[in-house]
Amino acid sequence: MLERTGIPTRAELEEILPDEKRLEEGPVAIFECFREIPCDPCYYSCPVGAVKEFSDLNDLPEIDYDKCTGCGQCIAGCPGLAVFVIDYTYSEDRGLIGLPYEFTPLPREGEMVMALDRSGEEIEKAEVIRVRQNRKQSNTPVVWLALSKENLISVRHFHRMEAGDSDEE
Repeated sequence: MLERTGIPTRAELEEILPDEKRLEEGPVAIFECFREIPCDPCYYSCPVGAVKEFSDLNDLPEIDYDKCTGCGQCIAGCPGLAVFVIDYTYSEDRGLIGLPYEFTPLPREGEMVMALDRSGEEIEKAEVIRVRQNRKQSNTPVVWLALSKENLISVRHFHRMEAGDSDEE
């Protein structure tokens, strides 16, 4: 499926996701990097050494989930926009997802946006919790959204809504 559509199958995703126990422990990075290309900024951006050193520049990244704190530094460092952070511990019914966002204007904290899946389909309304710009790396802002826990694994982007749409339930 990935070869034809660019969208990974559930089986391909399960190969890269941390186990359920780790997901329940707190924020963790998810690397949806499926192509062996010369790239390693994630290794250099991780302040805790959770991204294992590459033996070859074309290797796929490997994450030590026991070390990963979910800080999100790797999100801004990824030129392929393939890194996300998910946190199932945000609240009882909602989780957080940190996403790269390279559009302007940036959303504002508290703004409601429409969360999208990998194919661009609308999933649910989500609240912008935090917007972080990291000027040390690629200047790719990271936007943190709160949404239902069952959709954290599916959401990979969002679009801003028209004025008035964000108030509707």
